[in-house]
Amino acid sequence: MPANLTLSLGVLCGFLLALARVSGTLVFVPLPGVSAMPPAARVVFSSALALALFRLWPAVDASSVSAGRLAAWASSEAAVGIAIGVSMGIALEAFCLAAQLLGTQAGFSFASVVDPNTEADSGVLVVLAQLIAGVLFFAIGLDRQVIRLFAYSFEKVTPESYPFSPRSGQILIGLGSAIFATGVRLALPVIAMLVMLDVSLALLGRLNQQLQLLHMAFPAKMLTALAALAWLAALFPRILEGIGQQGWAAARQVLGL
Repeated sequence: MPANLTLSLGVLCGFLLALARVSGTLVFVPLPGVSAMPPAARVVFSSALALALFRLWPAVDASSVSAGRLAAWASSEAAVGIAIGVSMGIALEAFCLAAQLLGTQAGFSFASVVDPNTEADSGVLVVLAQLIAGVLFFAIGLDRQVIRLFAYSFEKVTPESYPFSPRSGQILIGLGSAIFATGVRLALPVIAMLVMLDVSLALLGRLNQQLQLLHMAFPAKMLTALAALAWLAALFPRILEGIGQQGWAAARQVLGL
């Protein structure tokens, strides 16, 4: 027997509102390869994620829906999604900040490669830090944290409500300062080793001016930075997990959950 699939206006509006919230989050969450997807693939991915949250879609009364009200609701939903995405995206920027500081000091900033996320020229260590952070994002379960934030936000934040206040901006600014402090603390041990290496080479050059230490400085600093990063690599998952928990807590406070 032929079957007809019909969707009510309320269900369709619920899907559009859920899609607006999911799309706002995916703009800022640095998932590996998402920004490099074709636009059609990103639309399909956002729609599939919104469909996966079908049971949590907001209930919309079709009789009270108008074009202006639907646009206002969609803007509110997109703002909620952007808040979630910014909170989790800022948490991953600590690795990029540390890599930028190290790249300049260790000499890696002289070489640039194409960043797969932005398709622009970036330092080698910055691209490596983004790839490592993207892999650890899934390895330690931060993707599940984003899904949980979606679930909690759909349960607590309705399209009619606007949970933001001036305190929300202060929370995000505080999160950004904490991430800046984390990035500096992550890069500081390696930078200290590189400074000690510069001082050692300067003293050797002062003792014997015939030594051509300038040709040894760049490879020595690069090898020292790589050795220090290899030694600190075991701490990266723990550090990212702690930063992710800060982003999770900040997102809950911003949304009033």
